[in-house]
Amino acid sequence: MLMPSIFGENLFDDFFTPFYYDDKDEKKVEKKLYGRRAQNLLKTDIKEKPEGYELIVDVPGFKKEEVKVALKDGYLTVSAAKGLDEDDEDKKGHYIRRERYAGACERSFYVGEEVTQEDIKGEYKHGILKLFVPKKEAKPAASDPKYITIEG
Repeated sequence: MLMPSIFGENLFDDFFTPFYYDDKDEKKVEKKLYGRRAQNLLKTDIKEKPEGYELIVDVPGFKKEEVKVALKDGYLTVSAAKGLDEDDEDKKGHYIRRERYAGACERSFYVGEEVTQEDIKGEYKHGILKLFVPKKEAKPAASDPKYITIEG
């Protein structure tokens, strides 16, 4: 008989896990949406182009309305929140097992404080979010050193 699992996680006691298997880091991951495998969400490829950067983010299972992109203090944040679809029509049965969860996940990327909201272009299609962030010139650092008075 196959052991039931949710996203590759054993639903039963970890008693049979080999003693040498070290999963401390996996257990630290917050289990909001997809359990221990939550670190696999919002997988992102970043491609550098001459005019800017293209971010390709996997957001499977989310509708366009459930995905948000925000820019604040130079950080571009992609977040997704999902609620469970409630089955109002079928009140006679009861669930034997529920594997779908409701929750949220997010990921942030530093893009620089020179980038504005109007500069970033986005497109969402078939569970893939594509964002384009143009390259901007960084503000030059102050050329004149500012000296600090040392007392004593």
